[in-house]
Amino acid sequence: MKIKSALFLLAGLLSFNMNVLSQDTNFWIFVCFGQSNMEGYPGIQQQDTTNVGSRFQMLAAIDFPKMGRTKGQWYPAVPPLCRPHCGLCPADYFGRTMVAHLPKNIKVGVVVVAVGGCKIELFEKDKYQAYASNAPSWMKNTIKQYDGNPYQYLVDMAKLAQKDGVIKGILLHQGESNTGDKEWPNKVKGVYDNLIRDLNLNAADVPLLAGEVVNADQHGVCASMNKIIDQLPKTIPNSYVISSAGCTAVKPPLHFNPAGYRLLGTRYADKMLTLQGYSDTESN
Repeated sequence: MKIKSALFLLAGLLSFNMNVLSQDTNFWIFVCFGQSNMEGYPGIQQQDTTNVGSRFQMLAAIDFPKMGRTKGQWYPAVPPLCRPHCGLCPADYFGRTMVAHLPKNIKVGVVVVAVGGCKIELFEKDKYQAYASNAPSWMKNTIKQYDGNPYQYLVDMAKLAQKDGVIKGILLHQGESNTGDKEWPNKVKGVYDNLIRDLNLNAADVPLLAGEVVNADQHGVCASMNKIIDQLPKTIPNSYVISSAGCTAVKPPLHFNPAGYRLLGTRYADKMLTLQGYSDTESN
């Protein structure tokens, strides 16, 4: 019996070591989640469809039949990155800016799972079922694409990505549906802590970057939520808020327009580059 147990342990260690050895430490993975602004509002422009090469990749979280993308495979990161029929999102120009300012031997990959209109509760392990069961039919259709559990789906896709690279950060854009909820920072902390634990990460090495919703300077419908979002670093030490000031929006001003997404995504990258020890792009 002891010999059998020892063999199982040895097999487990060998499997773990092989997985670690197969990881490319120069392939930086970023896990992205949230609601509609992380999906990307439809309206991709020609300038955003340029393939920036193999250094910026996206892991298809679901199938994209018309684009020839298969779930679980890596592809050049050309929008949409979340699902078919979505648009440009912060992850697009985050990745483009990252590879433009990182050494040539470093690649960037993003994994995007987002559900338009959802509260942060949809990503809470103990609340998602109750929340999803009462969601409107259009949201339920999106949730179904993530096997009914977007959080676990995100974890599964991130684990798949970890076989090829190393998770270096988490990007969040969510909050519109929680406008006025002062418990939002604590709820986000719960989701972040679960991600760190479920993906076997070290919180000190994996910052959380959270973007503000459409700003008051754009007459943002949910702009009051930014005061709550700005409190996140008090709850999660290794978290940083990305300003949406000056990021233009569509009307009604709930979603950013392509120019707004470009600027916001670049700001996510500015902060991440600085945190990783590289000079940022000094975007305003």
